[in-house]
Amino acid sequence: MQHLYRLWHDDEGQDIAEYAVMLAVILVIVVGTIKLIGTNANTVFSNVASSIQ
Repeated sequence: MQHLYRLWHDDEGQDIAEYAVMLAVILVIVVGTIKLIGTNANTVFSNVASSIQ
């Protein structure tokens, strides 16, 4: 029973899981931002290229 109590209250691996979740959220935000900027930049460059010709 004492082993189960120690296992339940052990917080050693919890930090790694929290960092993994934070990293996943940050990566989703960065990838979404790059995708949005990339699409808008492509549109702007296409408009500029067509107006030059």
